[in-house]
Amino acid sequence: MTRIGLRTTTAAMGAALMLVTGCSSESDGTKLQTIDPATAVVSPATTSSLDGVVHPYSGRIDSITFDPVTRNVLLVSQDPPAVRIVAADEVESAGPAAAGRNISIDGNIRDVSIASDGNALLSMDNQVVKLNLTSGEQTSFSSPDPANSAVELPDGRIAIGTERGTVHVVDPSSDKSQTISGLASVDELAVTGDNLSALDHRQTSLTDINLDEDRLGAALRAGEGATHLVTDHFGRILVTDTTGDELLVFTADSLILRQRFPVGDSPYAVAYDETADRVWVSLTGTNEVVGLDLSSGIPVETNRFNTVRQPNSLAVDSSTGTLVVGSATGDGVQVIPTRNG
Repeated sequence: MTRIGLRTTTAAMGAALMLVTGCSSESDGTKLQTIDPATAVVSPATTSSLDGVVHPYSGRIDSITFDPVTRNVLLVSQDPPAVRIVAADEVESAGPAAAGRNISIDGNIRDVSIASDGNALLSMDNQVVKLNLTSGEQTSFSSPDPANSAVELPDGRIAIGTERGTVHVVDPSSDKSQTISGLASVDELAVTGDNLSALDHRQTSLTDINLDEDRLGAALRAGEGATHLVTDHFGRILVTDTTGDELLVFTADSLILRQRFPVGDSPYAVAYDETADRVWVSLTGTNEVVGLDLSSGIPVETNRFNTVRQPNSLAVDSSTGTLVVGSATGDGVQVIPTRNG
């Protein structure tokens, strides 16, 4: 999942923030103890030679997402507003500005996630748009509140996380829906097996969502200021603690913090290479991306590459290991090979 938006400061966390505990609640999250959401630090000017190849691109990049089914890369920019779909091979060879096609979307995109059958879910103000990355066909699902995030569940339903702290679940095949409230905000969602988990930036927490019982489940604090997550094929949830400079590794069944590992200055975007079992994290404080091998159960750093300035977005092609890094200051799209041959 790819959270949208240029992040320019780092939020400080109040010392009184408590461990979150799951419970059923009718609250909209307005009375919860919260912090200002963590943000990526402003990157310094680049002083080192950059790894890989940098392709020019008009405007800042707010999101990069890779779809393994169609092998397309989806790039989202807000300034100027643009959604561009480019074949992965063309991103590497010609660059996204010289290849691909633009898609017209009615509204500002807050988040992108990959659904099944070559589709992407675009979270917007009061709707989620299901976009077919091959045909460009769009299907809209309404949200009762501005949508921060969305994921497709194993049974085909769509779970929508809203800025008012609710999880709204819609069934495209019927008129049935359900809403679970009680969080401050639902900024990213993760599906691991039959489990649904919600990342709340304002509480810097990860919470199990019990859809069968219409309630929140167990919850844990996620570092000092969590921003992004990705899942792996072992069912782990990998979270960047941007304020705490760490990578956090959770499992959802049961919800447990398994590992926490220091990675560098302001870890932000995160992507997972399932073939190599490697997680990649961008560091906006140093204009770097770091690779961590998770195969032994303990993160081990394997690579550290110099990137374009403000590397706020990141995707990886698991079939080749190629990284695609986006600059949020207009410095282009960077393609970094990570495997020999």
